[in-house]
Amino acid sequence: MATETTERASALDLLDWDHLHFFVGNAKQAAHYYATAFGFRITAYAGPETGVPGRASYLLEQNDLRFVVTSALRPDDPAAAHVALHGDGINDIALRVPDAAAAHAEAVAAGARSVSAPQRLSDADGSVVVATIATYGDTVHTFVERDGYAGTFLPGFVKVATSQAAPHAPGLRAIDHCVGNVGWNEMDAWADFYGKAFGFSQLVSFDDTDISTEYTALRSKVMSDARRRVKFPINEPAEGLKKSQIEEYLDAYRGAGVQHVAIATDDIVAAVRALRANGVQFLDTPGSYYDALEARVGHIDEEIEVLRELSILVDRDDLGYMLQIFTKPLQDRPTLFFEIIQRRGSLSFGKGNFKALFVSIEEEQGRRGNL
Repeated sequence: MATETTERASALDLLDWDHLHFFVGNAKQAAHYYATAFGFRITAYAGPETGVPGRASYLLEQNDLRFVVTSALRPDDPAAAHVALHGDGINDIALRVPDAAAAHAEAVAAGARSVSAPQRLSDADGSVVVATIATYGDTVHTFVERDGYAGTFLPGFVKVATSQAAPHAPGLRAIDHCVGNVGWNEMDAWADFYGKAFGFSQLVSFDDTDISTEYTALRSKVMSDARRRVKFPINEPAEGLKKSQIEEYLDAYRGAGVQHVAIATDDIVAAVRALRANGVQFLDTPGSYYDALEARVGHIDEEIEVLRELSILVDRDDLGYMLQIFTKPLQDRPTLFFEIIQRRGSLSFGKGNFKALFVSIEEEQGRRGNL
């Protein structure tokens, strides 16, 4: 399907990240993990004690990052069904807009399916307007209009005493992009969805000749708003001799969903050192990758031996270069993981690193018996 740029609706012109909402089996433990391993602060809570029955939610913040982890307290809560099917994962990629009702109306008029009509949530600190549409799998997008709210995140949340800081602060800054995995031959349809419903254009695409090894392959398209603030790569499996990482994800997650979140930092070396010290596990990079790194990407400010030590990857485009590294899955199922990324001008998504990355992923798949 075509993914041509469509005229953007005014309600979506200033689209930005608001928060990611995780459904998890145990929100208290998940919040502790993200705080102690990744450096978030637990800043607010919502649950029966705050007038929100049936579930417990914790707000985690770090610079411009905002995560909510929620677990069900009753088996009939939708969060319980989500976790039973998918395991821990991201249910909602929430997007901040100046007018949630208008954003919802325009997306639905362009073909999006409404999950929740616009509603105003209020308390003594003001009001927030939210409205939700469906996207791939069970993933949704909630439009959040919060300019009229001075409270703690959303009505129903109350501030909590700041949790103890992580032993080593990684300095994670903001979401760079969120990657979705979809089923066989579904990539074009979902890229087209973002073109029509959001006015996004295709920033870049990769086929199975770009992203492949001897055994596995995938295809990907990156959809983005005009400001390049919100970027959604969409992956689908491609034919290979063995099961690809996308197929493994779809099997483990039981359908389409968010594969990984790329988190920006201004100093990836310091961030990775801190995260490793906090116990975060990353994919390894073959040592041979660094032998020809300078010849491939040219001069970089970072010391290559330091990048080798930490398994940080580098790629360059005509605007500059970028550095990236990927964690191992964040839960027992081989599904959601994080990418840590530092951009030095580049808009690249690491095309030059695909081979090395895939070799590392295939080694992990082989250990799980899923290759």
